[in-house]
Parts: sequence; C-alpha cells; structure tokens
Amino acid sequence: MTVDGVLFDLDETLVRYERPASAVLDLAFEAVGVDPFFDVRDFQDRYDTFFPQSESIDHLRELVFEDIATDAGRDPSLGRHLAAKYADERDHARVNLLPGAPALLDALDGRPLGLVTNGDPEMQRPKLEATGLDGRFDTVVYAGHDTASKPDAEPFERALEDLHVDAPTGAFVGNDPVADVHGAQSVGLRSVWIRNGTEGTPAVRPDATVDCLDELLDSWLVQ
Repeated sequence: MTVDGVLFDLDETLVRYERPASAVLDLAFEAVGVDPFFDVRDFQDRYDTFFPQSESIDHLRELVFEDIATDAGRDPSLGRHLAAKYADERDHARVNLLPGAPALLDALDGRPLGLVTNGDPEMQRPKLEATGLDGRFDTVVYAGHDTASKPDAEPFERALEDLHVDAPTGAFVGNDPVADVHGAQSVGLRSVWIRNGTEGTPAVRPDATVDCLDELLDSWLVQ
C-alpha cells in the first residue's frame, strides 16, 4: 500500500545533540561543586508529573531538580542551582542531523510530512532552525505543549488531521518503542523503529526496524 503521508519524531530520529544530556548534567554538578546524586533518567521520569505547573522548559527542569534534591535529603535550593547551571550549559541549537535525514526527506518530497515531537517550541524550534529542517514539514505538533505527550493518541491524531491523511495510509518514523511505535500504532499508523544501536527487541512490534535512516530509501516507505 502506498504511504500517503509520513510523520517523524525529532530527537534521536532526525537530530542529535552534540553533547548528550548526561554530559551536560555532569557539567552542572561540577559547576555547583557537588558529587552527582542523580542521573538523566531520574529527572526525565519526572517531567510528566511537573509539566502541568511549569511555565517553560527551564522552569520545568527547576521544579524537577528541586523535587529530586528534596527526596535525596538535600536543600531544595541545591536543585534550583543545579537546574540553572544545566540551563547555562544546554544549547538547543547545538544539534546535528543524523545520517540519511536530508536524503530521506528529499525522497518523500511531494507527500504530506509532519513532525510530532515531545517538547515545547522553546526547546525544539532552535533544533529545526539550526539544522535547516524548519519549513520541511507541513505541520509540527509539539506534544506536551500543543497536545498531550506521546504516546497519547492526541498528537498523532492532530498531525494526521492537519495533513488530511487517514491513519491506515500513513506512517510514523521514530526511535522510541513506547512513545513512537506504540503511540503511532494506537491510532492505526504503520510504524518504523530506528534502532540507533539499541540491543534487544522491544515489547511492541514495529512494522519495520532499521538501524539508520539510509535503510529507508529503498523501502515501502518511499515507494
């Protein structure tokens, strides 16, 4: 079946930070002068809890770091200080396109294309501008800002509605088995999982699994 429209994830699907979050967090701890007492997964797991009361990505991180510090028996102000240092080090424009991204988007030129990314515009727009991806998509849904976060059905449905594409004739490309593959399949989209070196098999079964975007150039996605 011909694919009428394609939706993409952004982070670790089309772009990647020059410095991973773990490196930025290490720099924040170093700047504050304390030994690390939590890791990246610890604060990412709390984002959804504090998102409704946050005003920006920096404020969200401040709330999360403060909560982690409190749970660890530290002064909440230490968490706020760490969040400020993290924000100083994190530049959302310092990203690179992943190999194969431009060629794949060129191969799909002429079809409706959408971006569905977890993250607010303040964090995600600089990535699009820095890599030249702004203007490449017919719709951009900032899940967690415009809609509920992936894997909720709402951001996928919003993008499909914007593109006037029926889910069974569309496809979604992403790197996260839960947020991307499961989320896309829950609305009837075919799914492509970008493995990115991940070992093992996800609990959900994607319609296609590739190690990099280049592999999709000769696939059913672009035929």
